[in-house]
Amino acid sequence: MAALSKAEIQERLKGMPGWSQAGKALQKKFTLKSFMAGIGFVNRIAEAAEKAGHHPDITINYNVVGISLSTHSEGGVTDKDFDLARQIDALTSTP
Repeated sequence: MAALSKAEIQERLKGMPGWSQAGKALQKKFTLKSFMAGIGFVNRIAEAAEKAGHHPDITINYNVVGISLSTHSEGGVTDKDFDLARQIDALTSTP
C-alpha cells in the first residue's frame, strides 16, 4: 500500500472535519467531557486499532485526546490511515 500524495491527502481530508495533515501524518484532537471519558475513548480506539492491525500515536491531556496516524512502513499517509480515522470518528458517538 503506497503512501498518498499531498494532493490526494488534501482531497480526502475535505470530507473529514477536524482532521489535518501534519508532516507525514493525519492528526486530530478530541475534547471529551472528563478525564475518564477520554480514557474510555482511548480504550475504544485501542480495540479498533488492534482489530485493524494499525496503531495510532495517542496523547492524553486530561480530557483532550490527540491522535496521529501514519503508515510508518510506507513513510507517510495511506488508505489504512484514512480507514482508521473514519473508525475513530465513529467512536466519538459510542458511550
